[in-house]
Amino acid sequence: MTALGNIIHSPGTLLMLAIGLFLLYLGIYKQYEPLLLVPIAFGVILANSLGGGMAISTAEEIKHLTFLEIASKYGIMNYLYYALIKTGLLPPLIFMGVGALTDFGPMLRNLRLAIFGAAAQMGIFSVLLAALLMGFNLKEAASLGIIGGADGPTAIYTTIKLAPHLLGPIAIAAYSYMALVPVIIPFVVKMTMTEEEIKINMKQMDKRFPPKHPVKNMALMKILFPLFVGGLVAVFVPSSVPLVGMLLFGNLVKEIGANTLRLKEAATGPIMNSATIFLGLTVGATMTADTFLNSKTLSIVGGGFLAFAISIAVGIFAAKLYNVFAQKKINPLIGATGLSAVPMASRVANEISLKYDSRNHILQYCMASNISGVIGSAVAAGVLISFLG
Repeated sequence: MTALGNIIHSPGTLLMLAIGLFLLYLGIYKQYEPLLLVPIAFGVILANSLGGGMAISTAEEIKHLTFLEIASKYGIMNYLYYALIKTGLLPPLIFMGVGALTDFGPMLRNLRLAIFGAAAQMGIFSVLLAALLMGFNLKEAASLGIIGGADGPTAIYTTIKLAPHLLGPIAIAAYSYMALVPVIIPFVVKMTMTEEEIKINMKQMDKRFPPKHPVKNMALMKILFPLFVGGLVAVFVPSSVPLVGMLLFGNLVKEIGANTLRLKEAATGPIMNSATIFLGLTVGATMTADTFLNSKTLSIVGGGFLAFAISIAVGIFAAKLYNVFAQKKINPLIGATGLSAVPMASRVANEISLKYDSRNHILQYCMASNISGVIGSAVAAGVLISFLG
């Protein structure tokens, strides 16, 4: 009745348990993305508790069973996985909560900075090509590349659609590197920027070159923006609607105000929290020794770091290129925040700026690029799903 015999026959399980404990250490002690890293880590531990029946099964038979039959034959974790993850339900729910927590105001005041959110997505497509050369097929390469968008739900949603067998390692890589944004951004900035560029003061630039068409009615603009962008996405990249549409809906109920306050509180409270718990546990439960301990996993970990670094670097170089032709210069640190890791990337860039000049606050400018990166990564995912799904 014990699991001792199973452990002897599956020694890789001990390594997976160690990985689960290490992820718990990062989430609890180091406080790296604890809201997701702790559920994922505990899911890994549950999946590798041999005999507990908590690991996600990839048997061909399970794909043809009803949810009730899955629960009966394969247990609660498989039921949650196939009902909530494989159907693509949870990532859009999390995006709805993210939208309800997001203020598009900084981006609307500085729309020209939104281009860096698009430029940073080049990391996705660069790593996609590199992954093809490494031996991944096209769908697997797209799932690996999307890590460069620095958005966990987007990476999970894309992988569900294109390469579900890689869900565990891709989710771990995506959230681990998101947690390491305070380490990765300074590293790339040090390699690509000069002190003079870091000291570019955005507020002084605004005084020298004031905006020609300032937004006069920001409250109205914030309500119209999700409707306008939602319409564009629905027409040109309809496969992005599950993510972008839910993001914009969450933002709309936030901006309407008191009349939809209860909807906003539900989206950011019980719905988002429940979705986060089940997402983390079920993704972690896919990581058994058989599926995780292989060369592809190591390639995904390395490729994920490359995708992050390229996305940051491309954003920086896009800002540098912009400065060559523009009188009103932009601090390239803003380009570094074109990732979707909101608001951590903006906070890190602002801290770097203040380190060199204590008066050079660039947080609101970074948020413009950072927020556009959320939309950009979801649109990039939609493009990949449209072509490859």
